[in-house]
Amino acid sequence: MTAELAGKSVQLIRDMLPSAARVTALANAIDPFSKPFLEQIELGGKATGVAIHPIKISNNEEFEAAFAAMEKDRPDAVIAQPSLPSKRAAELALKQRLPAFSVPRWFAEQGGLLSYSAKYVELFRKAAVYVDKILKGAHPADLPVEQPTHFELVINMKTANALGLTVPPALLARADAVIE
Repeated sequence: MTAELAGKSVQLIRDMLPSAARVTALANAIDPFSKPFLEQIELGGKATGVAIHPIKISNNEEFEAAFAAMEKDRPDAVIAQPSLPSKRAAELALKQRLPAFSVPRWFAEQGGLLSYSAKYVELFRKAAVYVDKILKGAHPADLPVEQPTHFELVINMKTANALGLTVPPALLARADAVIE
């Protein structure tokens, strides 16, 4: 589901920054989910008219260099794959004065501008139900696959203010959590 939510991030970028035309997508080159992550972002870019510039990162040096390169080739925003160091991504984006988006809630809690993800508490609760069924004898292959049904949008207003951004009231009204 993370890949699909990353694609939704492109729409959220346009909701937050209507004039956004170029977005850098930072992908973890060693993560097998980087391919669907980038594919969904590309689809989101096509649907919204946003040009996507993917950068695959293999190590910490490339991670730091990617943000340094953004200083001269300035995107309007950055989307970071969740398997990358989220706190460092948020710090470097803020240092470069770039709005940064990612999927997990903790990205916004660690200083990223915005996150959009499934509600992890509900996912863990559902996982506990599955574990209970398996411990009571159910075969995992017989259990249905469930997708998350509740999602949360988290906006970090402290970061928005540091970037000099005004969060559109309609987007703010949709937020499940606002970090002051």
